[in-house]
Amino acid sequence: MKNISTYIDIAFCIIVLPVMMMIFPMERWYHEFQWYVISIGAWLYSLYFINRFVTVPFLFKGKKGATIGVLVIGFSILVTYVFSHISLYTPKHNIYDLGIERLFPSILHYQQAVWSLFMIVEAFSFAVGLLTQTNIQRSRRRAVEVERNKAEIELYKAQIKPHFMFNTLNSLYGLFLTKNENALSSLEKFISMMRYIHTTSMCDLVPLADEVDYINQYVGLQKLRLNEMTSVTLDIDIEDNALMVPPMLLVTFVENCFKHGVSPVEKSQIKISLHEHNGKMEFLTSNRIFPVKRIGEHMGIENCRKRLDLLYPGKHELNTLKTEAFFVVELQIDLAA
Repeated sequence: MKNISTYIDIAFCIIVLPVMMMIFPMERWYHEFQWYVISIGAWLYSLYFINRFVTVPFLFKGKKGATIGVLVIGFSILVTYVFSHISLYTPKHNIYDLGIERLFPSILHYQQAVWSLFMIVEAFSFAVGLLTQTNIQRSRRRAVEVERNKAEIELYKAQIKPHFMFNTLNSLYGLFLTKNENALSSLEKFISMMRYIHTTSMCDLVPLADEVDYINQYVGLQKLRLNEMTSVTLDIDIEDNALMVPPMLLVTFVENCFKHGVSPVEKSQIKISLHEHNGKMEFLTSNRIFPVKRIGEHMGIENCRKRLDLLYPGKHELNTLKTEAFFVVELQIDLAA
């Protein structure tokens, strides 16, 4: 489709627009007002590409983008209005004595030509631009579907890992063996987490409240295997729990904290914060880095980066900071856009 759009652009610039300009008496105006005809032609060509590559794409980028698109349209109308009201000549009044009645006698021929060509360029450029953007959106949805299918497999590999399950089960076994009062509730959390992983693997989006609940359960179970050397701070403040997010997206960063930021002999601190206000979500994780090399280190974060690029193009910002001692992730998503 990209090549087809290019061919249409070339055909419009070489064939369609020149032919449409020849329909109007541009030749006479060119000899008399050469600067004006050249300026109009340059503006119409510029207008076509502005609509194709600026105005129409912005209309598909949420409320802010649509506002910018509308402003560009208004600006193009204003520029065309200025061109059409440049005084080139004064019409002879005796032209109306021939008995020919014009529909809009106050509008000169060249002004009608300018507005007619403007409407043609607007309609053609918007038609091609909308067709291109529709195809881009369709391709993006297909890409998201492919990534989601891959994520379903990777989900079980990433979350239902032997070390996580065995460590959790061993911790639960220890709780039951010592008849700890938290044993039963911890087992219920573990079962709930496995159920959540299974059910959300078939969903594109889940309520933010469900994802937050899963993170709380995940952190709670991870604390079972930690000793006093590791402290965990979890700060969650959500205004709208009904906002929808991709399942198992945020927990990937949480899992990374416990995978790389825990040591049985050195002090460490894990910080996790999730704030949402007016549809804007800010998520942050921070953990120490211990020199333990693992296969596929930070691969989950790169997969999340790809998912975010597909699901929230232009609506998110993901930054990671890695030093010799700490690893920090900052994620911002405009869920309301």
